[in-house]
Amino acid sequence: MRSPCCMLRAGVDSMPPREGTKMVMRKWIARTLGALLLGSVTAALGSGSGRNPARTKATGAEPEAKEAKVEHFDAATVEKAFATGKPLLDDSGGRNFKVMGLRRDSPGVVEVHNTDTDIFYVVEGGATFLTGGTLAGGEHTAPDEVRGGTLVGAETRHLAKGDVIVIPKGVPHWFKEVPGSIQYFVVKVR
Repeated sequence: MRSPCCMLRAGVDSMPPREGTKMVMRKWIARTLGALLLGSVTAALGSGSGRNPARTKATGAEPEAKEAKVEHFDAATVEKAFATGKPLLDDSGGRNFKVMGLRRDSPGVVEVHNTDTDIFYVVEGGATFLTGGTLAGGEHTAPDEVRGGTLVGAETRHLAKGDVIVIPKGVPHWFKEVPGSIQYFVVKVR
């Protein structure tokens, strides 16, 4: 049985371009990841009314809610995030999402987040990644999080550069093997 996890090799579409240059593939990856992240962040921000804030300003009407601030992170800031594991954007200020650049040089432990959906985009390296199954052992490390133990009956995936994987809240997951290292962006949506 497949776990309720969505893995996309380099994007959202079911089929990447079959032929073409690396540039075509990179554009497809960037466009697809952008759509995935935009959809997640839009849902996280609660676009509610579907009204366009620019249109609201043009008509002179009061906006329904405070406009979200656009965030930009230069390459040096992103590299620092990969080196330190600190979030690029945390979930403060009423946000129900956060963005991190992470690096692993060794296997992790089983994790289960009961309130967060994780979206990973692999930038460099690879790993053997397990999802689903039954958690055996583990302990609560936070009110809505369990870590440790092992997975029984999990699905094994091999993550590689360009892959995107979406792990819904409540699904156990584990970086079981990390040969070398892996760098990946994480968007956590609550």
